Amino acid sequence: MSLDTENMRKTQFKISIIALLVMLLQPLAGFAITKQTADDSYHQGNYQQAISDYKELLGKGVSPALYYNLGNAYYRSDSLSKAILCYERAYKLSPSDKDIRFNLQFARSKTIDKIAPEDDNFFTLVYQSIVNFLNVDTWAVVGIWSIVVALVLMLCYLFASPLWLRKTGFFGSVAFLFVFIFSTLFAWQQKYWFDNSHGAIVMSPAIGVKSAPEDKSPDAYVIHEGTRVNILDDDIKGWKQIQLGDGREGWIKSGVIEMI
Repeated sequence: MSLDTENMRKTQFKISIIALLVMLLQPLAGFAITKQTADDSYHQGNYQQAISDYKELLGKGVSPALYYNLGNAYYRSDSLSKAILCYERAYKLSPSDKDIRFNLQFARSKTIDKIAPEDDNFFTLVYQSIVNFLNVDTWAVVGIWSIVVALVLMLCYLFASPLWLRKTGFFGSVAFLFVFIFSTLFAWQQKYWFDNSHGAIVMSPAIGVKSAPEDKSPDAYVIHEGTRVNILDDDIKGWKQIQLGDGREGWIKSGVIEMI
């Protein structure tokens, strides 16, 4: 056998191995879940598949967009409580997103319980709306750029010769310093609210809220799926003390809610 023939056979063998590997790996590539494949399933009306895909993607890393889309898929599947839970989680990650806020409010309007929140004064509502105008990361970026601009303007004030430029540098640096202070405050405030917010969504169709953490305790009132509650106390095993948006309190079993 000639050397050329031997080399040709080795080359053909390598090509065959490569082709076989490509054939084996190609089906695996088709099973890789991406946001696009999940979105395609949703737009095709295959909501259960979309739910499965979005949940798999969330297992790899959370994002407001994935929670928002998962909430939409749950809503289309008539799973109102799960939809609200996903919208709440998306809103927690991106409170400035108008689409998330709209869908959350719309889904809340479909719940049985119409709970009017306790009245806040005008200034508190304005402050909350300003804080939630941007998300934490965006406020942080605003703060960083503000301090950079303030430093540049201060250099203009210290070293520029024209009087108008020195005035611009001084007043501009003061203004951007205030922007830095307030953007940092808003970022901290928003993070503090979310870190100390122990909200949950009722997942059961209807649940009696008891006046004490005991099965024999009478029901104080009844709440239904999709209702948002705040957790006040979870030290008693199997029970959680809750508070509604209107200030009412009570105790419910731990398994009927899911934390946001």
